[in-house]
Amino acid sequence: MPKFVTIGYGDRAGYDGTPAAVRNAAHAHDAELRAQGALMGIAGAPVQVRNPNAAKLETANGPFMASALPVAGFAVIEAADLAEAISMVSQTPCVVGQGVVEVWPLEIH
Repeated sequence: MPKFVTIGYGDRAGYDGTPAAVRNAAHAHDAELRAQGALMGIAGAPVQVRNPNAAKLETANGPFMASALPVAGFAVIEAADLAEAISMVSQTPCVVGQGVVEVWPLEIH
């Protein structure tokens, strides 16, 4: 079955401004996705890693990607197709809490 990487973006203000019942339902939805095998996690502090020409390892604290909202978390889900993946994330906390989730098809090699 195809796999998808999801990236959730959201901030505390949007989350807190969402009715508690909607947030609770979204967390229950995430629990169901995890029970079905989705791998989910909250984003920690990122580190950029570079090694140009395999000659000099360089690291830098902080994200490479930038967005108006902070990265809140990641998931790897399985779905029959992109439409099903979108449906699966449509009720997650970032989506209902005034944030956004990107869905990226993942090619496994």
